[in-house]
Amino acid sequence: MVTKVKLRFKNISDNRHSLYLDFYPPILHPETDKPTRREFLNLFLFNENETEEQMYLDKNGKEQKRLIPILGKKGEPKKIRLNPIDKKHNEETLQIAEQIRQKRDNQLNKPEIYTGYEKAQLKIREMENTSFLQYFCELKEKRKASNHDNWVSAYHYLEKFTGGKLKFVDLDEKFCNDFKDYLCNTYSNRSEKVKLSQNSAFSYFNKFKATLKQAHKDGFLRYNLNARIDRIKEAETHRNFLTLEELNNLIQKDCLNPLLKNAALFSALTGFRFGDIAKLTWGEVEFIKGNGYFIRFTQQKTNGVEMMPISEQAYNLMGERKEPNQKVFNGLTYSAYSNKHLAQWIGSAGITKNITFHCFRHTYATLQLSNGTDFYTVSKMLGHRDPRTTQVYTKIINQAKRDAADKIVLKF
Repeated sequence: MVTKVKLRFKNISDNRHSLYLDFYPPILHPETDKPTRREFLNLFLFNENETEEQMYLDKNGKEQKRLIPILGKKGEPKKIRLNPIDKKHNEETLQIAEQIRQKRDNQLNKPEIYTGYEKAQLKIREMENTSFLQYFCELKEKRKASNHDNWVSAYHYLEKFTGGKLKFVDLDEKFCNDFKDYLCNTYSNRSEKVKLSQNSAFSYFNKFKATLKQAHKDGFLRYNLNARIDRIKEAETHRNFLTLEELNNLIQKDCLNPLLKNAALFSALTGFRFGDIAKLTWGEVEFIKGNGYFIRFTQQKTNGVEMMPISEQAYNLMGERKEPNQKVFNGLTYSAYSNKHLAQWIGSAGITKNITFHCFRHTYATLQLSNGTDFYTVSKMLGHRDPRTTQVYTKIINQAKRDAADKIVLKF
């Protein structure tokens, strides 16, 4: 079906006409994907007719204003004598508007007249005018199994910074660096009194950079803007862990939630995250004669497929083997009650450190490195894609060595 494209005028303030294209039948709006009949050109003409305001009732019964021509004695509109500059403006603007109208008509009804290069350029311009925020939103929905909450938070800060409007064509190095500065200095969405932490800013800006990188791969960006933008530096954090002596003390103490106790000790023996333990099924647990026990699974955080060896002690914490589709730690949940039970269990062993479930993963890494396991092996066992993540534990080991050295004090 042929789409008719007509150039039309609308009276606006200061005795001017606003120019727009009228489509019939309606076309899809490039940003909203909803049918529309109008495309305003942000062009105007000086009106040669005198106008006046008139009040009228719209279809909802509300009073509205509109401009109508003032008629003379013969019933014809009264004319205004335009100066030469305004007349020249009208002539040139009409030519531009007609060129746009013809171009849009060709795009809709005669696409075959464009060369391959022209079609490619049209496609690029069309993609550049696509909403980057919408693209980011679609990408975050694909990350449901991989740090989804961080993606959602990153999107909310970007939406707030842009006021909800951002096209690909608006992206450049200045915008990216401005957004980076915004994250480094803004207040948390949770409290107007607390600034967003450096590590949260680091995480959210990484999501933004990852979106830029993917957008370049998908053809929305002509060059890899991500490669031109520096990261936000990650702040060093203190990671609590348990010593081997403290772990052995915990084994002897009862916990109001025995399932939680077994899962925590399992994490200390394997380095598994809470999410990976909670979703672990018996079908992922294998025994290979001569090699021992293994777990084949997809990491919840990184989506990496792993084949991880585990010790016999770790296997024994799983309990009686069940059907392949059943969860190993069935009923394990993260809640205020489980946190309370964990804290009570930790306290019963006389441990005063602030220990969370994730600290058992830190404990695994720290004890492995302390006992001579090489850095690369520990990194692989933890499922780290970036070795820099594992390097944090080497600093802990160095501090542990320092503390050990200072324990021998002679009385001179």
